Amino acid sequence: MFGGRTVAVLMMACMMAGPALANSGKNKDPSDVLGSWSFQTSPYRSGQCVMSGTMRLSPHPDEGRYTCELTAVEMCSMWGRSVVRQSCEARRFGDQVSIRSTIEEMLETKFEGLLYVPDNFTLTIQSHERMFGALVSAVTAPVEFRRANDGIS
Repeated sequence: MFGGRTVAVLMMACMMAGPALANSGKNKDPSDVLGSWSFQTSPYRSGQCVMSGTMRLSPHPDEGRYTCELTAVEMCSMWGRSVVRQSCEARRFGDQVSIRSTIEEMLETKFEGLLYVPDNFTLTIQSHERMFGALVSAVTAPVEFRRANDGIS
């Protein structure tokens, strides 16, 4: 049915595809938190505010630590929208991740004199795709982080 050369080529193709298939989708290390994430809180301040945004976790030389940057978008019916770029450091303890932020730049604010407090998070890794926990800042609110799907540009 197949000649010796064809079988050899097919076997080689399967051997080369094996590692690529082994590292796709379902077999991702659930503890891998590096990369891009999007997040959203539950409503807070009596349902008048909600926060969403993006975060990128990058390697750090020390084990269990990450450097990160995040952009938070807070929408509040009483004072409008704030967009804040923050640098952050993340620490990992087992399946727990603690994120401590520093405000780098207020990109947008509608309320003059608004005192914005850095956005810190305490999270539990649920899977490679999801972390759940709390925003711990001027307020505390439940938050969900989802792995961002990086598009092709």
